[in-house]
Amino acid sequence: MNRVFAIWLLSLSCGLAQAGPQINVGTVYDYLDGKSSTYLKRVFNSGDATAFVKVNVLEILYDADGTTREVPVETAADGASRNGVMASPARLIVPAQGMQGARLLFMGERDRERYFRVRFVPVVPEKEDEFLVSSEEREDYKKTLSAGVNVMTGFGTIFFVRPANARFDTAISETASRYELVNNGNTVIVVDEFKSCSVTEETDCGATTKHHVLAGKSFGFDKEKGREYRFNLVEGDQKKAFTVASR
Repeated sequence: MNRVFAIWLLSLSCGLAQAGPQINVGTVYDYLDGKSSTYLKRVFNSGDATAFVKVNVLEILYDADGTTREVPVETAADGASRNGVMASPARLIVPAQGMQGARLLFMGERDRERYFRVRFVPVVPEKEDEFLVSSEEREDYKKTLSAGVNVMTGFGTIFFVRPANARFDTAISETASRYELVNNGNTVIVVDEFKSCSVTEETDCGATTKHHVLAGKSFGFDKEKGREYRFNLVEGDQKKAFTVASR
């Protein structure tokens, strides 16, 4: 086989294997402030084919024992609106190398904090999907995808809806051996970029982690000798850096 032709054939097969939509939704955690009722979530497509994306919303409920359940968003008492979050539109057509936005709308009472899982799922459009594409366009799209091996990856994000009267009140409890943050407010706080580092060796650090502390809950850690702990405390729009040294 001609060497140049072989290289071209290899390049073509690699390109076909990677053909298709590749979506990205940015941050995994999003927060709706108490004074807002809508949030714009952008969906990017870095692939070389149009992405047809369904947006599904489930509410996350916490049981008394701390376990969680995900349930469909309820319809309000008037039967015409939803009591919770809905996505508008719930179906996105995102062009290759392009972007589209979906607005997450909250309807209902804001007397307490609520939590939702928002899923962005790429699909092959079918008649019942209501993507408003013709049968010919649908079949052409399927043929395009069948030319290669495609893995259309979806994303699940967490959407925190703060109460209308969001209040932050973080208390710190510290002893020689332990450090603890207690959320006495009524909305989530974030312990961001948390890591443990050696006092003597700057490069000796553990993994960087993020922790959400719900209202009435706490986050703490035991101090180890020769280590210091760094993190950012995020309360809504306010962020403060902390460094805690062992004694």
